[in-house]
Amino acid sequence: MDAASAARPPEPEGAVIATRGLTKRYRGGQLAVDGLDLTVPAGSVFGFLGPNGSGKTTTIRMLMGLITPTSGTARVLGSPMPGAGRTVLPHVGALIEGPALYGHLHGRDNLLRYDAADPTADPRTRRARVGAALDRVGLTAAAGKKAKAYSLGMKQRLGIACALLQPRRLLVLDEPTNGLDPQGMREIRSLVRELASDGTTVFLSSHLLDEIEQVCTHAAVMARGRLVTQGAVADLAAGARGRLTVTTPDTAEAAGVLKDQGAADVVTDGDQVTAEPPARDLAEVNAALVAAGVRVRGFGVRRASLEDAFVALTGEGFDVAG
Repeated sequence: MDAASAARPPEPEGAVIATRGLTKRYRGGQLAVDGLDLTVPAGSVFGFLGPNGSGKTTTIRMLMGLITPTSGTARVLGSPMPGAGRTVLPHVGALIEGPALYGHLHGRDNLLRYDAADPTADPRTRRARVGAALDRVGLTAAAGKKAKAYSLGMKQRLGIACALLQPRRLLVLDEPTNGLDPQGMREIRSLVRELASDGTTVFLSSHLLDEIEQVCTHAAVMARGRLVTQGAVADLAAGARGRLTVTTPDTAEAAGVLKDQGAADVVTDGDQVTAEPPARDLAEVNAALVAAGVRVRGFGVRRASLEDAFVALTGEGFDVAG
């Protein structure tokens, strides 16, 4: 055993996903995933967070046995992947890099085809399963429409319906809200919460920090192929300082005062000035603003977010637009 392996934490009991030193280097030398030690607790809604190109999809493809790691190990539902794929994957629903659909078939017929391809599926209850999956993702009314006429958001929902045809211990979703309007995003968030309450562990990859923060109990943050941090969402955000926010029509003057008071990373947006709070009593900062003639209409520290945590950990911004 080498020193790096000896230093890694032991695999925890009850983890639905556990990787140790998981690495993928492509031909040409590109290091997509670098020594990943990831732990996904059973029953969690686990957000796998990072900018596009950070290694999220490559990691998921290794977990699902679609590609082989260069080194390291991955265990899913307690079994090694890709070796145990035949026994593990029937208990896993997955939507990776968008759904693969038959465009000339109706939505319902797509699901019937997927269900028929499952050797464990009882054909006598096939239509009932398909109907329940369509209803759960809100596509019952569009079930008779050809998939090629679906919007991108509808295709995403149909892909999730495919993953829900059978009861699953683990549901893996790669950017599930891609292409959805705000209402569709809310519906998917609600669906994820329902699945988690039913006992399904949900592993949700996204580049949208706000999305992860709203729906996930735990998260891991990736950057340039490496794991930055992981843990309970509340704990990750709590590890970062919140932003001091001043609402005023006198933004230029307020920004100057905040800098004089020792605030860092001062940013003006509309009628708000935000900054990293200085290491002093904020009442003194507020008094300095008033003494300088700044009309303060709002003053306080906004609770730290996952974005704040990411910036604090990496020293760089997060490309939420992908």
